[in-house]
Amino acid sequence: MTPHALDPDAAARIASFGEIAPMRQRGFTAVRAGLESAPLPPHMPEMASLTETLVPSDGNDVPVRIYCPTTASGGPVLVYFHGGGLVMGSNRSFEPLARELASAAAATVVAVDYRLAPESAPPAQFDDAYAATEWVSRNAAELGVDAERLAVVGDSAGGALAAAVALAARDRHGPAICAQVLLYPGLDRDMSVASIAAMPDAPLLTRDDIEYMHALADGDAGPPTDPYQVPAYATDLSGLPPAIVVTGGCDPIRTGVSATPTGCATPACRPPSPAIPGCTTAF
Repeated sequence: MTPHALDPDAAARIASFGEIAPMRQRGFTAVRAGLESAPLPPHMPEMASLTETLVPSDGNDVPVRIYCPTTASGGPVLVYFHGGGLVMGSNRSFEPLARELASAAAATVVAVDYRLAPESAPPAQFDDAYAATEWVSRNAAELGVDAERLAVVGDSAGGALAAAVALAARDRHGPAICAQVLLYPGLDRDMSVASIAAMPDAPLLTRDDIEYMHALADGDAGPPTDPYQVPAYATDLSGLPPAIVVTGGCDPIRTGVSATPTGCATPACRPPSPAIPGCTTAF
């Protein structure tokens, strides 16, 4: 497989970052700090209201941030899980995407600041994501949203959390999720997929970066086998909500989404839409 050429806008964005050393070389603490200290865009979509609260999860309180683009009640709600390989990211650093989702979808967005590895070993991240989704479903009236139009949304590692929450909601007869939106999701752990083999030094996310974050997230437990941690390992995809799966042509994990029958995490294993040419991960 020949990697796509970068889209001009993507190339300009990457060039603006200057020379980026591999994550392993920079060190985990520096990479995480860099993400959190990055300035937010000066102009982001305005919200009618923005509130924060805590959701109980496995003896912990999970911060959630609620973005309401309108004062009207009874609209859809998106439960959003940020990316970052399960080891970095926050509601602060992913605020621009949360606001864009709320504005574009005209929906309330509940962004979940789930616990991060390695400080909190998996499945803490999944537990927090599922607990937050249950909380939104139970409190739909108080939140002013329609519980029948509850969707889960995630980018990168957050996409895996969204797919896992959809699986668990089906298995546990939990929240009625109407859709899952998976943005360049990291659904699989197969490092032999075609896109990783073809783009081991892809912009923003190299093969070594992926392996480094996997090792940080897994800790002493080693690679997970639970489909709630790696949705591609699910063998039964029946009864899942419809999915929108978005991938970039220059993202090394893109063929991990649909390389195997269990990899797409969509009803009846419907293939995802074609990758968007020239786009990297986190586009």
